[in-house]
Amino acid sequence: MLRIYDCGLKPYDKMLQFQMILVNHRSQGKIPDTVILVEHTPVVTLGARESMNKLLVSQADFAAKNIDLVPIRRGGGATAHNPGQLVFYPILSLDELGLGITEYIRQLEAIGIELLAAFDVQAQQKTGFPGLWVGDRKIASIGVRVSRHITFHGMAINFSNELDIFKTIVPCGLDGVEMTSVMQQTGIKPDMDSAKNKLKDILPKYWAKEGQVEYGSK
Repeated sequence: MLRIYDCGLKPYDKMLQFQMILVNHRSQGKIPDTVILVEHTPVVTLGARESMNKLLVSQADFAAKNIDLVPIRRGGGATAHNPGQLVFYPILSLDELGLGITEYIRQLEAIGIELLAAFDVQAQQKTGFPGLWVGDRKIASIGVRVSRHITFHGMAINFSNELDIFKTIVPCGLDGVEMTSVMQQTGIKPDMDSAKNKLKDILPKYWAKEGQVEYGSK
């Protein structure tokens, strides 16, 4: 069974608490593998490696722009989330899926590539740089953590979000990186419900045994 929650638009900290509950329950075998789909209110999250968290404005500037600043324990550097960006957080047992962490990250990228192709964007992997790219522009970011063989955090894909939020940071600690989105690449604003529904179609192909899927909202 794969359970998929569509959580709509939610603050980051609320979804982080939800993730932690699910990770604990999954590690105890109380729930099946689960994926959270969500859009976030404006937030910049800081990864576990301080050297990767490069901010270009002061904390006062973040407050003035109504952007939350949240330190978290996951891989990667500072990244940003805001409405119009589709984020998904898989809470999966790597042991039960028979996956190593590198294989899991490759699966996240493959899922993102398939999703973006459905919106006429041809994204690629870039060796040594987790996430997805369109030429030299980054369209999707990955930051994951594994605890007791259970995954959390995940992948964020830019669909129609305001990209100026990325000017407050050096995305993922990579100097000179320019971000892009589906809307910027195609000139068409994609429907977020359509994006979520397409992702719901793709996820079971990777993580649902015999196609067993349960849907919910939070």
